[in-house]
Amino acid sequence: MEKDRYEHLAAQIFKSALEVHKALGPGLLESVYGFSLLTEFELRGISYKNQVKVPLFYKGRNTTKEFIIDVLVEEEIIIELKSVEGLLPVHQAQVLSYMKLADKRMGFLVNFNVVLLKDGFKRIVNNY
Repeated sequence: MEKDRYEHLAAQIFKSALEVHKALGPGLLESVYGFSLLTEFELRGISYKNQVKVPLFYKGRNTTKEFIIDVLVEEEIIIELKSVEGLLPVHQAQVLSYMKLADKRMGFLVNFNVVLLKDGFKRIVNNY
């Protein structure tokens, strides 16, 4: 995917999350924000997959374990949703690990349980 396409999608992801946050505010369950965000993507014509299971390999061997990506946009951008009191470094590390394991270059950590969405919206890149 070209950088221009990544940047366009990144802007659309932020605008979609902002619209959800503006309409619902903080304090709800992650599942409510997830449903609403996916609705925004549909309205904007953004393709996505929800709750994507990815098998976990270690040194070429299948561990028979898997991790679940909350939302995968256009097969390329990972979104991890949260509704927590505050983001911790481990949340950002989780997204980066998912990106490395799934071989993706861009991800977003979105915490809707904030007064201002910009305080809960983190862009993470991997070999971008």
